Amino acid sequence: MSLNLEKYQTLATLLEQIRSDSCVTPVNVTQLRKGVALLQQVFRQEIIPLPDGGYRVQSYQTEISKQLRLLEIDVMFLQGARQASTTNERLKLIRDRLHTLMQYCEAIVQPPEGET
Repeated sequence: MSLNLEKYQTLATLLEQIRSDSCVTPVNVTQLRKGVALLQQVFRQEIIPLPDGGYRVQSYQTEISKQLRLLEIDVMFLQGARQASTTNERLKLIRDRLHTLMQYCEAIVQPPEGET
């Protein structure tokens, strides 16, 4: 596996860890915030500086960046949730966003047939 793909695999592993942290009861919002901050740091320091991976990879990087920012906002809203129903809705949004981010990483690591 190339070094570039290893970095995306590392990001996917962090995403999976945060997803599992979001499934425990009660959810530790402080831990989630730290995990999201680490995700953003890894993305900025390890992935953005990678050499150009082509249009497809650039598109995924743009989407990952956007989803990471939205994830940070979702966690902030989770922290402000006061009712159990609101907390559950926020957690579902966070898990869905994490799943989307993991799919983006997987799409980069496993390119479509004919692009290898």
